[in-house]
Amino acid sequence: MFREATISSRHVWAPGLVSLTLDGPTPDFAPGQFFQLGLPAADGSLVRRSYSAASAPGQPLQFLLSEVPNGALTPRLCALQPGEQLHLDDGPLGFFTLAEVPACDTLWLVATGTGLGPFLSMLRTPGALDRFVQLVIVHGAPSVDRLAHADEVRTLTSSGQAHYVPCVSREAPPADGVRGRVTDALASGALEQLTGLRVDTSGHVLLCGNPAMIDDMVGLLRGRGLEKHRRRTPGHFNFEKYWS
Repeated sequence: MFREATISSRHVWAPGLVSLTLDGPTPDFAPGQFFQLGLPAADGSLVRRSYSAASAPGQPLQFLLSEVPNGALTPRLCALQPGEQLHLDDGPLGFFTLAEVPACDTLWLVATGTGLGPFLSMLRTPGALDRFVQLVIVHGAPSVDRLAHADEVRTLTSSGQAHYVPCVSREAPPADGVRGRVTDALASGALEQLTGLRVDTSGHVLLCGNPAMIDDMVGLLRGRGLEKHRRRTPGHFNFEKYWS
């Protein structure tokens, strides 16, 4: 069931890349799940799309959004200002959650663009990632200004056995990052060199973002002997594709 929700704050990271925070009650959800957001069309119908929550459960809902040029919804969503409203489906959806991750020592969270959203929710939820001995957050973007929430992710990974690896494909990366796509960072060995960890069957990989990145990463992971995780046949990676 949809209800109207008011924008309480808006942050612009780069042109067409914004974080929107909503006012009002927050539905129960698990980090990694998504909600449908919508706006009325000219004919009165509701144009809606699914977006992962970037906030922790119990906190004001936040979404990381990227504008799709000439899209039916995202240009309007990204232009919303504090005080304006959108339609929110109160029912969370999806199984891209930590409950679906089998026991392992190392968890790799690999995102491109707004695919960082569900991983932010996991990072922001106290205790959600404590069962993993090692944690690696990999975020790919074309430029440094599109590494949304980078400083916050650095803070959230500054203690314990956690690593943040930003990957920038079109310009020089920050000091703690690598130049190139996330797939390049895996294929070249840069990820493992920076973190001192192996991407192998002893860990688990969650992929979220551009479908092309996910397809390429799946090929690389399978080349290392990793297989997709299913409840009946436990494996080593899972993914959520974001269309752009």
